Amino acid sequence: MPQVVMITGASAGVGRATAQAFARRGASIGLLARGRAGLDGAARDVESAGGQSVILQADVANADHVDAAASILEDAFGPIDIWINNAMASVFSPIREMNAGEFKRVTEVTYLGVVHGTLAALRRMSPRNRGVIIQVGSALAYRGIPLQSAYCAAKHAVEGFCDSLRTELLHDGSGVKVTMVQLPALNTPQFDWVKSRLGGRAQPVPPIFQPEVAADAIVWAADHPRREYFVGFPTVEAIVGDRIAAGLADRYLARAGYDSQQTSEPEDPRRPDNLWAPVDEERDFGAHGRFDGRARSASWELVFSKHRRAFAAAAALVIAAGLFLTRR
Repeated sequence: MPQVVMITGASAGVGRATAQAFARRGASIGLLARGRAGLDGAARDVESAGGQSVILQADVANADHVDAAASILEDAFGPIDIWINNAMASVFSPIREMNAGEFKRVTEVTYLGVVHGTLAALRRMSPRNRGVIIQVGSALAYRGIPLQSAYCAAKHAVEGFCDSLRTELLHDGSGVKVTMVQLPALNTPQFDWVKSRLGGRAQPVPPIFQPEVAADAIVWAADHPRREYFVGFPTVEAIVGDRIAAGLADRYLARAGYDSQQTSEPEDPRRPDNLWAPVDEERDFGAHGRFDGRARSASWELVFSKHRRAFAAAAALVIAAGLFLTRR
């Protein structure tokens, strides 16, 4: 049976690429975001790829609107099988130049938006004892970096929330699964609409991956839910490196973390940003940002993560064969 999927932040970037990926499987998709032009474009993508969709124009910071969107999706297509919390907001700025309202807004979207989506999903999935909730995370859920304090803090909060949720689902013996997909730097339009006080135009910290890499991981996680997935070797490097040598990472980021997040092109301080209102209300930005020439379209680490048991078995066979030959 075609799956019913809710995707928040579906109008662009990772959400847009994920909607396209599920549509190719014939899914029925709830496209939730604020910008109308982006949502219309996503709906066209879904239809072209063989799926069907319903547009849900809402702000994830409003819990009532998220729950109402879930009801509309189920009225249209039936019970929700997969819920993907992907919506996010950020501000590129030194902490001392930010204000309390900006921290609050990023938290309401990036963290509380996940909470609101998860609650709406659980209200529907728990009585049925089935369903998968996917939290779209980041290497920054473990390792904070300069100039993105509000976003890093919100992703850290999502990680803690998921830890609590997993233990409660296990305690209850629930058939509902939750997984967090930790992503690397991605070529999405957010770097052209995020609020920024940087001197240069914002960029993802290289190496950069295409949003389809993230979408591939999310679709796989929906079919094979486990505790979490690390996508891309830079994600593994950042998370493991922070566990081993956090102080060394602090010093490295103090030196390199500013320049790596901006290009040599000057930022336009007058350009619109999407912190308080969508910038894709009239313009469809699509899934990709301006870094196609630098972005990788595949991740060997993701291939390994998908098939880690097969790789482990192959490695064990090689070791066993080596021991056998050595003893002969």
